[in-house]
Order: sequence, then structure tokens, then C-alpha cells
Amino acid sequence: MTLRSPSCLYTSWFDLRQNLASLGGVLLLTENTKQPPHKFGGDREGGDPATSPRPRPAPCPPGAVPPPPHGHRPMASTRRPPAGLRALAGSGRHEVQSWTRATKQSLCLMWQKVKIQLMLSMSFLVTVFWYCRRLYGFLAQLLKRWSDYLQRKLIKNRSVLAEVDLLGYSAREWKGETKQAKHMREAYNELFWNCHIKYLRQVKKDNYCVLRAVLFQILSQGIPFPSWMRERDILKLPEKLLYSQGCNWIQQYSFGPERYTGPNAFGKLRKCMETLKTNWIEISGTKDHEERGNLCNTLFSDESKEHRLYEAIKFIMLYEVVEAYEQIKNREEPIPHLFSRLLARDTSSDPLSFMMNHLNSIGDSGCLDQVEIFLLGYLLEVKIRVYRLHRFNTEEFQVNYPDEYRREWNEISLLTEDDRYYHIPVIRT
Repeated sequence: MTLRSPSCLYTSWFDLRQNLASLGGVLLLTENTKQPPHKFGGDREGGDPATSPRPRPAPCPPGAVPPPPHGHRPMASTRRPPAGLRALAGSGRHEVQSWTRATKQSLCLMWQKVKIQLMLSMSFLVTVFWYCRRLYGFLAQLLKRWSDYLQRKLIKNRSVLAEVDLLGYSAREWKGETKQAKHMREAYNELFWNCHIKYLRQVKKDNYCVLRAVLFQILSQGIPFPSWMRERDILKLPEKLLYSQGCNWIQQYSFGPERYTGPNAFGKLRKCMETLKTNWIEISGTKDHEERGNLCNTLFSDESKEHRLYEAIKFIMLYEVVEAYEQIKNREEPIPHLFSRLLARDTSSDPLSFMMNHLNSIGDSGCLDQVEIFLLGYLLEVKIRVYRLHRFNTEEFQVNYPDEYRREWNEISLLTEDDRYYHIPVIRT
């Protein structure tokens, strides 16, 4: 059986209805002619046509469409669609519902699969993120430990640290409300506000402290060799002292912690003098301030080379004392007053006692006294200005070493809290 289109069904239905309506009209007319007049109500016993009951329509034959009621005109909008059309519409709704149900089932099945995949992906991403975070934390901690290790090692090797704020250093080092702490903070405030000292470079606290602070400033400022060192070859000073002046006791010279090296003292002294001359010439000849600072940081991070510098300075001090002592004995030209002061001590009345009682302990168990700082400034031809914070509000707060100096000498500054350990003040105007 083939289904027709709705338009064809509708056309056939309209033709069928027109035929049935014609047939119904004929049947109704025939029936009316057979009934008596009183059936129509208006002519029976004077009845009122308006109030009389309407005649009932004739019964429809089986399978026929009943005619419309009396006086009723069906409208197009109230007409019921034919059974075929209703069946077609029902089948269409069923197909739509079936398609919607199938679509929903497909989407649900697809969502279940996608949901499982999405959950697995999210679980994988969360796991990867967690492991990456753990790995990042581990690497960061490892890098921090390695950086701290390198920093500690670098700071441990560097004997002169970088600049720090002066007042900040004072606040950290001198906390509390004791009399000494207040006194030191006042001294640091004086340096900051009236002496234009804004920063401080900490120097390693050992028995080479004064030599380190002085020599670091000389090299970092590019101060050249002293005039008398340029006139003489300092590499030949050990030979001259040993052979020309007959100082055989030089074999008892101690190199800081190394005591009494014996016959090896001459060779070690010569190596120390070579180290001093080579590095001084190289660094002072560098014109760029930043590059010169890097060379100084490298030099003062090498402990063995650094100690050779200090031992060379100690030997030059000994050589100057021997020269002055010979001049006093021979009553030659007058000598600076500082040598008279140094040789007037019971512990340094001659060069040998000076070496045994003072120089040999420097770098090991003792450091330079004030009179030896005078000698240090004299032989290096620099004016050393020392700020003695424990002498604040006295005339000895600022002192110069030596007190007899020439105008053409360069000036360096030291800062001390106890006349034992020294730091480097940085002046900024």
C-alpha cells in the first residue's frame, strides 16, 4: 500500500465531502416531504415556530459522514484533519520522538566515553602537575643550598667584603641599651653625618687585619709604588740584608703561622717580594676602576697569595728598622722621630728584638701596635687616618699615622672599635 501525500489526501477528502453533502441534502429533502407538517412545530395547534423544537436530522447511513447541524456553517479553522493525515502526523511525531530519543542516547553514550577520557586526562594532568611541583621544589631547594654553599665559600675566602650601609651595620652590631652600645651608635652617627662616611667594608678579623685593610685600599685606589721603592729593586732587599749587612739572624724570621723556617727563609722572602711587586704593578697600572676592583677582589680571595703580600710588607718594615738602626749607630743624618720611638721600647731596642718580639707574631698571635702603624704609613708613603670609635668625644677620636707626613702622600682611612681589628670606611660626599 502506497501512501499519498497530504495534499492529495486533502483534495480527495474535499471532493468526498462535497459528494456526501449533496447526497445528504437529497436524503434530507426526501425525508422532509414524507413527514407531517406538525413535525416542524410552527403549524401544529397554533404552536410558535420560534419556541417549537427543531426537527431532528435523519440518521446517517453506516460509513457516511454526518451532515452539519441545522443552521451551522463549519469554519475552515475548526475542521478536523482526515484520519490519514492524523496518522501521518502521529507517525511524524513518533519519528521525531524516536530520533530525539536516539540522539539523547547517543549523546549520553558519547558523554560517558568523553567523561571517562576527561577524568583520566584530568587525573593525569593533576599527577603531572603534582610531580612537576615536587620536582620544582626539590630543584629550587637544591639550587638554594648550592647558592648558599658558594656564597659561604666565597665570603669565607674573601677577606674584604662588599660595601654595607654604615648605620645599618651599627644597628646590627650594637643592639641594646647598654652604655657601650649607645656610645658606639653615637660614634657611628657622627661618622655618617659629619665625616661623610656612608658605607663600610668589613675586613676579616685576624692578626693580618691592619695590613689587609691598608694594602687593599692602596691597590684598589691605584696608588703607585713609593718613591724609594721605585729607586731600589725590592727583590734584592733580602740579599742585601743577609749578605751586605750580615744579618744571619734573618733565618729566624717567621711567616705568620709558620714558625722558624730556617734556611728556607731567604727563598720564601724572595717569593713574597716577587708577589708584592708583580701584583702592585699590575693592579696600579689598571686605569679602569671597576676592573681594578675585580683584580683586588680576586687577589684578596687567594689566601696563600694574600699572606705572601703581608709577609713582604713585614720584611720591608724590618729592612727600614735595620737601616734606621745603622744610621743611629753611625750618627749619620737624622732619622724620623717614629724610629726613635720604636727603638726606645724595651721589647724592640734593636732590629733582632723587634723581629723576634713583634714582627714574628704578626699574623700568628699578635697584630700591629700603634707605633708600628706609624712605621707602616711611613714606608708606604701614605697618610693613614684612623677613626677610633671607642675614643669618641676625645681628642684621640681621629688620629693620623704617621703624624709627620708629606703633602703629596695619598690618604687612606681605617675604622676601629678597639685598636685591634680594623674596617674600611667609604667616604661619599
